[in-house]
Amino acid sequence: MNATSLQRHALTVIVLAQLCGTSLWFSVNGVGLSLSRDLGFSEVDLGRLTLAVQAGFICGTLFIAATGLADRFRASRIFAASCLAGALVNAAFVLAATQFPLAVLLRFATGLCLAGIYPLGMKLVIGWTPKHTGAALSWLVGMLTLGTALPHLLRGSTLGMPWEWPLLGASLLALLGGAMVLRLGDGPHLPPSAGKARLSEGLAALGVKRFRAVAGGYFGHCWELYAFWMLTPFLVMREVERLMASNDLVAWLSFGIIALGLVGCVGGGWVSRHLGSLWVARWALTASGMLCLAYPLLAWAPPGLLLALLFLWGLTVIADSPQFSALAAAAAPRERVGSTLAVMNAIGFALTIPAISLTTTLWSLQELWVLWWLLPGPILGLWALRGVSGSAEPAPARQA
Repeated sequence: MNATSLQRHALTVIVLAQLCGTSLWFSVNGVGLSLSRDLGFSEVDLGRLTLAVQAGFICGTLFIAATGLADRFRASRIFAASCLAGALVNAAFVLAATQFPLAVLLRFATGLCLAGIYPLGMKLVIGWTPKHTGAALSWLVGMLTLGTALPHLLRGSTLGMPWEWPLLGASLLALLGGAMVLRLGDGPHLPPSAGKARLSEGLAALGVKRFRAVAGGYFGHCWELYAFWMLTPFLVMREVERLMASNDLVAWLSFGIIALGLVGCVGGGWVSRHLGSLWVARWALTASGMLCLAYPLLAWAPPGLLLALLFLWGLTVIADSPQFSALAAAAAPRERVGSTLAVMNAIGFALTIPAISLTTTLWSLQELWVLWWLLPGPILGLWALRGVSGSAEPAPARQA
């Protein structure tokens, strides 16, 4: 495919590259049950590996914001270089898994690389599709969701094979994603480089009331989201054991629950064209919060019902994320949109660390009741949005 043809389908190229690149994020979690069986990893160990990725992502986004990389250099080149480095580091985990401290360090490095993939993917979307930001970002975050689920699919499709195969498959996908974006290049709709940046400039948007409220909603969303994704295989395993079914179903069901978020993101993007991003963000956060509240109370319910609720939760828990990003991009200073989104991501993902730590540490003691530790996220997120109106959003007619 030549460059002109790629540019005509820029959004498709970016979201597919995002899918490939973000398959690195939960690559180890996709083989978590195999690591527990073969290497003796506990839930706490798997939680630490996930926390290392989150910590690396936070440090990476802060570095991008502090140095101004997101606004000083071509986003496509940063994206491609991050995919290459992430693929190599993820593959190295295969050799280091038995040495836990080194394994944690490699997952931290994977998070650093992801900081050059996810936020830069948002900037690429804004650069190529400025009039369709809410709907376009819904596809981008949908592919992040599918990328998160992909390791479970890789594990399910390689059952009976060594656990190393899905990890190497994720690395190959990341290489493909980087090559696609490098070939595409940057979009024509971003302002020129803003020159040397300071971290304070990335934080400046937090002084804007509307941006601060939107960021607060996003922070609450982050508290819930990644801890839920981390717990999904454990929640599924509980119901599969109650059904007395094969444990092979865990990988497939976990993939389905997380991957359904793609439908939630894209559906939310379509609704946002008619009702606005703020409306979608509020209702998705409300729905996932209600499921978080109700699920432990239904511990006695038939396994099929609880699995259905998990699928519904997977649909709603991510649907608000692209709309928060669209709202934040609209409220951020145009010349610092890359740094501002990087800082917002860093703060949001910092909040995932205590959420994941709490839930993985307490799972063996509290099981389903541990989900209530996620409730502060939706509650505080909705509280942050309480005074925000939709009047400052782009009209749906201009988004279409």
